[in-house]
Amino acid sequence: VYDFKPMIDLIKPLVEPFDLAFYNQEAILGGKEIGVSSYPRFNSPYEVGEAMIDAGFNIVSLANNHTLDRGELAINNSLTYWKSKPEVLTAGSYASLEERNSVQIKTKNGISYALLSYTVGTNGLNPPEGKDYLVNRYDELKIKEDVERLRSSVDVLMVSMHWGSEYTHLPTTIQQQQAEYIASLGVDIIIGHHPHVIEPITKIGKTIVIYSLGNFISAQIGIERLVGLMTSLTITKTVEGSNQSVIIDNLNNELLYTHYDSNLHNFKVIPFSVIKETDLANYENIYNTYANIVKTYDNTIPVNPINK
Repeated sequence: VYDFKPMIDLIKPLVEPFDLAFYNQEAILGGKEIGVSSYPRFNSPYEVGEAMIDAGFNIVSLANNHTLDRGELAINNSLTYWKSKPEVLTAGSYASLEERNSVQIKTKNGISYALLSYTVGTNGLNPPEGKDYLVNRYDELKIKEDVERLRSSVDVLMVSMHWGSEYTHLPTTIQQQQAEYIASLGVDIIIGHHPHVIEPITKIGKTIVIYSLGNFISAQIGIERLVGLMTSLTITKTVEGSNQSVIIDNLNNELLYTHYDSNLHNFKVIPFSVIKETDLANYENIYNTYANIVKTYDNTIPVNPINK
């Protein structure tokens, strides 16, 4: 029996005030019945999803470079699991072409929203012939068609992008070009991941671009891979007669640190707003380093202060 909830119990109070909370499920939830596995071909038990849902996460990206790690069986198991959680919106991996092309639209507090999700790579793995819908791979024409199908039907359109170069704190030229293109389609928020380290946040026109959230929880080695990011914002819809407007503002950020012991046990994700010296030595300087990375393109972007 697995229980990951204690690892992220300090995160739950941060998520609870928000109606919607996104994360990327890097290791597929294929279930322990096919064997839990680590690098380079990951598979996780369903209890990972249970812990994240319990913490308040309800929007999940399923498209990344590890989606195909354990083949079609793991993907089908994952999709069956997520379909048993109707309160959760997922995107990026599908059981059929028809399912892929009928993107879910959900509504919260009178605001309709949808998620599109893509990965730029799959570690050289390919889905079975004719089953490209198992993982959404990034393609300019595909995303243009997807956005055009959805844009007029939702108040808020989010795009999850598994992109960029691992372990680099600045987006690559290709990443920036992709962000410019996606923003030009009229997307509201681009949420990036894959580099395993934090990258900056910026705006391209009206589009908020989070280039990389870094790792939420991991056993990777190196402080840069153990510091992650949670970004929050407020979405307000105003209706006056036949006119309506949606404003996205109140952007804020919280730095996170994954603590574990020398035996790779006792994992705990700790927000910097409550971190202590016993959790992480020299945490003030580390906070400043990563807060400055978030602000690389805009030094007005707020980051929650560290615990004093």
